[in-house]
Amino acid sequence: MDTIVDKITELIKEMLQGWVLTNLDTMFTDVNTKVGTIASEVSRTPSAWNAGIFNMIKTLSENVMIPIAGMIISFVVIYELITMVIDKNNMHEFDTSLFFRFLFKACIAVMLLSKTFDIVVAVFDVGSSIVNSAAAHITGSTSLDVTATLQSMFNSQLSSMSIGELIGLGMETMIISMCMKIMSVLITVIVYGRMIEIYLYISVAPVPCATVTNREWGSIGTNYFKGLCALAFQGFFIMVCVAIYAVLVNSVSVAANLHTALWSVAAYTVILCFSLFKTGSLAKSVWNAH
Repeated sequence: MDTIVDKITELIKEMLQGWVLTNLDTMFTDVNTKVGTIASEVSRTPSAWNAGIFNMIKTLSENVMIPIAGMIISFVVIYELITMVIDKNNMHEFDTSLFFRFLFKACIAVMLLSKTFDIVVAVFDVGSSIVNSAAAHITGSTSLDVTATLQSMFNSQLSSMSIGELIGLGMETMIISMCMKIMSVLITVIVYGRMIEIYLYISVAPVPCATVTNREWGSIGTNYFKGLCALAFQGFFIMVCVAIYAVLVNSVSVAANLHTALWSVAAYTVILCFSLFKTGSLAKSVWNAH
């Protein structure tokens, strides 16, 4: 009779151990996949991320925004000429050289407007190059060795746990795994939201760029370029967050206390998600964009 009870007990324990290991496998796999996705997504340029969206944004910029920017630049150029003339003591100290300066500024404004899309895309090409350079230094450290981790857990603690402990651990791992999935969705929203914000910035590029050469209106274009640089360099801050997260997670020891290790991984994932949310405001703060 005792032998039958022991076999039933062992069968139940094996089933519970399998449940726990499955939860752990799913949890760590989600972490690895999502961290790898972050590294690959933020390193892409707008044209490489989605060619269809990029071409649509380019068409909108050239066919809708350029005419509006043309009207704005016409007003800005005329306003600039009037300001330059009036500034000379209401034309009492008239200097013919100001027309040459006006012509030079007008040519720069028109040239800048005609090359706006290329300039904006070049900013993100530089940002992508920086992100790729950063990724080269942390590649290989952003994932956990799932097989070795699970084997360590099984050998050190799972095999000696009772049925009650295994049930509790199974519930614990299921809750943490669910939280990991929620964090994965939030991280996806952050990464994709940044790229959509980039496309929105690119779509209206000609309008703020039309104001750059004017002294009074130039702050609009200047702040726009600051925002572009902030978005481009946000990818670098995201990679730094991923690198820090990788170091923290890989330093977790499962041999000492399994429960502590699980909640440590969950806490680090929450910290990663929170840090990614802050990268946008941090990048704008560094570039003084608002």
